[in-house]
Amino acid sequence: MSAFNRIGLVGRPGHAGVVESLQRLEKVLQKLGVQVVIDETSTALLPKSRFQVVPRDELAAHCDLVIVVGGDGSMLGAAQTLAAHNVPVLGINRGRLGFLTDILPEEIDARLAEILAGNYTEEARFLIECELIRAGQIVSTGSALNDVVLHPGTAARMIEFELFINDQFVNSQQSDGLIVATPTGSTAYSLSAGGPIMHPSLNALVLVPMYPHSLSSRPLVIDANSTVRIVIGKQRSILPQISCDGAIGFPTSPGDVVIVRKKAAALRLIHPLDHNFYQTCRSKLGWGNRLVRSDD
Repeated sequence: MSAFNRIGLVGRPGHAGVVESLQRLEKVLQKLGVQVVIDETSTALLPKSRFQVVPRDELAAHCDLVIVVGGDGSMLGAAQTLAAHNVPVLGINRGRLGFLTDILPEEIDARLAEILAGNYTEEARFLIECELIRAGQIVSTGSALNDVVLHPGTAARMIEFELFINDQFVNSQQSDGLIVATPTGSTAYSLSAGGPIMHPSLNALVLVPMYPHSLSSRPLVIDANSTVRIVIGKQRSILPQISCDGAIGFPTSPGDVVIVRKKAAALRLIHPLDHNFYQTCRSKLGWGNRLVRSDD
């Protein structure tokens, strides 16, 4: 008996490789005898399928597993809904890096059979949420699997802000902004800005200043249960923005307060049994392999 009986498919539009992998999944899942549901966006990728079609925001409610075909960006786009419904997700990599979508297209047949037979590992990846508060009122909200970023928007200017953790003042900064990243996000934008790589199992956040006008401002790793508060300072002709997982940002004004905290819901990520985080880092980031020894 399969470990999962109703499987949802989500594909990234506009990518020939995604269509190929979805067609392969269609054949494999039919052979394995499980029910399949696809979202409205993916119907154009599988026009001849007879699968049940539902809106993307309702897909998780109809499945006990969702398979996302694309890159890490595709997984980020689906993460919010899937985490809210507590539905596990499996990623087929048709992107570039693939930290979240770790099954290769040529592995679909073998890996899927293993996973549906119950041979898999599962890990929880927590999300974070943010609130933009103006004059005591919440004016915008967002959530992210990777990061919440304060940045200058379209202007190449430094911005000023104050940072508090659990209502304790940390520092004031002049910089290009601040990245608040989860362990999942520590291998994304945060890494490019000089932040550390954190193991996905850590209950931690990393705060990474972007090009700070200071020789002593460094990334700061904190407990993920902390509340991060950013107070926007006076700016010169720019309106800093807040972006969640790289989405279009919402503008801030001087005196605004940005709150970032851990969400209660987590993304349930499915991996093959032999999944290894450090092997993934070696493969995706070009780390060196073991030295060859004469006595090995």
